[in-house]
Amino acid sequence: MHCITLLLAVATTTVFGNVIVPPSTWNYPYPWPVQYQNLTSQRLNLSMAYMDVSPNTTSYYTNKTIVLLHGKNFCGATWEDTARRLSTNGYRVIIPDQIGFCKSSKPPSYQFSLQQLAYNTYSLLQSLGIRQAHVLGHSMGGMLATRFALMYPNVTSHLILTNPLGLEDWKALGVPWRPIDLLYKDELATNYTSIRKYQQATYYVNTWKSEYDVWVNMSVSLYRLPGENTTFAWNMALMTDAILTQPIVYELELVKAKTLLLIGMKDSTAIGKAWSPPAVQAKLGKYDVLGKEAAKRIPDAELAEFDDLGHSPQVQNSERYHQALFEWLGRSS
Repeated sequence: MHCITLLLAVATTTVFGNVIVPPSTWNYPYPWPVQYQNLTSQRLNLSMAYMDVSPNTTSYYTNKTIVLLHGKNFCGATWEDTARRLSTNGYRVIIPDQIGFCKSSKPPSYQFSLQQLAYNTYSLLQSLGIRQAHVLGHSMGGMLATRFALMYPNVTSHLILTNPLGLEDWKALGVPWRPIDLLYKDELATNYTSIRKYQQATYYVNTWKSEYDVWVNMSVSLYRLPGENTTFAWNMALMTDAILTQPIVYELELVKAKTLLLIGMKDSTAIGKAWSPPAVQAKLGKYDVLGKEAAKRIPDAELAEFDDLGHSPQVQNSERYHQALFEWLGRSS
């Protein structure tokens, strides 16, 4: 029934929407072949890039699928380490680039919302014949994974959140709304120095290793992409507005999936913190508190905390992060 509905929706929409937005020309190397799911969304014909990594061993987890959702400052390629470990343990791993990001189409005009991205991801899984999956998201991807689980509880068997955004309502805490034109101006000013400074302060707790540079340079290359850099910057400005105005904190009690929160407690990430008054800044992004509060509110949740790690614990200390992940998967699957 779902397949028929989707086909009819595409056929109907295509009559009115004939603007084709091709996949990105961005040629950053990915660890596995990139495939594309064509979809018609908001009167645009778009292409959603993804990697489909087959399990490379027979194990307890065989026949299970996991979807990895990237954050705003990330791409599918940043999940390589996690995906290899999951594949080795028998998981099929689906790694999409969301519309507007990385190798996917970058529409010049699009209403970004967590609901829209969740629907796009659901459509991808439907096209691949995947009826149920674990969903793991980091940062914005954790926020998106939660929205996906709320919208598609029968598809989401397990939910894994790594320092997700949206665990607090930044607007209600005093963050002033920032016009999208100014957010766009901020994005256009992005460079290696600004990205590294931000990541060093929040992702890695004021430490730096040379291997982190690969992800900084990956992000920088998107802002310098000939013919697409301004569209990408515009998409990122729209996405920032969507994240700021669509918190998940009010719906945590409605999550039905078994849930694991993996929280770097030194994280201080908060959308809008940079342009907020000092008194507001002081209240935001306290993940040593936010993780515990979320774990109490999600009905079937467990919490794994890393007291010395920041926003990207899966990068900063891969071994400890994945040990906690696989220990929980072994007990909960």
